[in-house]
Amino acid sequence: MTRFKHALNLKGILQGALLGALAYTGAAQAELPAALQVTAKKVALVRYISQGDFFEAYLAGVKAQAAALGFELQVLDARQDAARHRDMIDQAINSGVDGIILQHGFTDSVKDKAEEAVKAGIKVVAFDVDAQNEAIPQIEQSDFELARLTLSQAMKDNGESMNVGYVYVPGFPPLERRDEVFSQFKTMHSGIKEVARFGTVNNPIANSVADQAAAVLRAHPDINVIFAPFDEFAKGAKIALEEAGIADAVKIYSADVSTADIQAMREPGSPWVATAATNPTVVGEVSVRALAMLLAGENVEHKLVVPPTLITQQELSDKDINNMQDLQSKLPSFAHADVAMPTWMPAPKLAN
Repeated sequence: MTRFKHALNLKGILQGALLGALAYTGAAQAELPAALQVTAKKVALVRYISQGDFFEAYLAGVKAQAAALGFELQVLDARQDAARHRDMIDQAINSGVDGIILQHGFTDSVKDKAEEAVKAGIKVVAFDVDAQNEAIPQIEQSDFELARLTLSQAMKDNGESMNVGYVYVPGFPPLERRDEVFSQFKTMHSGIKEVARFGTVNNPIANSVADQAAAVLRAHPDINVIFAPFDEFAKGAKIALEEAGIADAVKIYSADVSTADIQAMREPGSPWVATAATNPTVVGEVSVRALAMLLAGENVEHKLVVPPTLITQQELSDKDINNMQDLQSKLPSFAHADVAMPTWMPAPKLAN
């Protein structure tokens, strides 16, 4: 197997976005609030991370909901450069946008710039980055529940004694929340041993993690579980296990999902046995909906949580789930989240 088999399946991502967009088109919708009818609102999505299936699907959801609302959307990619991320927030502010969506990044890099935007009268929401500002709603995936679901499945499969290789990078709020749950599990269950910790977000993430994982597995042949709470991490671990010829000896548990992930989990002999995930397209839609509510002058809860779903290799096989379309049609709870959904909110439209 070559590493090229792990390239993004963008067709599947967009098909998933379309199905999500159609999931609740039958809902009754009122006319847009007056504040959203005066002129087309200009909004910017400022992304710290953009590479990977999850982020492509998230972007598809943002585009779909923005199109439904008639928003003019500007997408700015920092490509994992904190200084560039700050510059792009400045760029968004100076371009005269009405609203900004912050996607991932580091608190220290964004909080002062986010405050500048709020003081300038710009509405701001943040997804998986803590802007430390009460005026900025925080959109989360319930990272605690993501980790709990996955680790509970690992214990169900392996018992309470596991030698774990843990893929982790500090500084990212979603990973830190997932790490908190892992720490609790280790405290509660003495048989869970963290044998090695490694991880990177250097591009390409999966291949960079694969290189690290290969070295870790050589140094720690007793590892029988890899906890990789981000799907790009899981892809890298899978590559390393398969290239080392030990895919049958180690199980991978992760977070997040995409068509490419589903296909990787369903490959014969795949070590990737479970993941917990929200629909990234839906999370993108929720981010725009929250921003639209702020622009309409409505109150928005400070924390908006999108609930996750446990997805196992066995379930994918039993229900013959091959892509995001299948996942959403055969697991309806995955297709839509009734979060930030006032009666006037239009259903999302698939972005071009």
